[in-house]
Amino acid sequence: MREPDRIMSFRRVVSLTAGVLVCAAAGTAQGQNAPPQATKSAAAKSATKPDPAKPPAVAGGAEPTLIGQFGTWGAYTATPNGKRVCFALAKPTASKTNPPNRPRDPAYAFVSTRPAEKVFNEVSIMIGYALKPGSESTLEVGGASYAMYTQGDGIWIKNAAEEDQMVQAMRRSADAVVKGISAKGTETTDTFSMKGLSQALDRIAQDCKR
Repeated sequence: MREPDRIMSFRRVVSLTAGVLVCAAAGTAQGQNAPPQATKSAAAKSATKPDPAKPPAVAGGAEPTLIGQFGTWGAYTATPNGKRVCFALAKPTASKTNPPNRPRDPAYAFVSTRPAEKVFNEVSIMIGYALKPGSESTLEVGGASYAMYTQGDGIWIKNAAEEDQMVQAMRRSADAVVKGISAKGTETTDTFSMKGLSQALDRIAQDCKR
């Protein structure tokens, strides 16, 4: 997928998951904690406070539905504009900044599948702040480091040919570490637990088949 297409797809998934980011999987079987505030991307798309009992309606009248909670990962599905979309979503288990204690919005990792676009297991990170223009981030997992390119507050893999390899490493590993630099020069490191990711991906594969 070309870079502009990836950026547009990323924004569509962010729009789709806005309700989930606000509610942070409220009411899941594992009781995943809600974030203290909505992300700027989510807040910009909703002027009213959402019902905390469920994600609000999103793009195309779709509403994300939790289809399974596996460890730290929630598996969701939705049908915006009649097109099936599935994704796994998680928050970091640890975050730090350099200089320390710099404020930022919550970060999220998600792996999305959009059969209508022939996209399967696309990894994206909503980093929680505006990234330094032209900077690169990295995702470290399974002893390897993958270059991630940046746009706004989102990052995804620079070499799409390595994405399947990265996803397989994520399935097998205990955690993944994402590093980035904000527009103000703050260095951030987020650690995401991979516990439950493999099961979440298997679950969404059932709802969004190739």
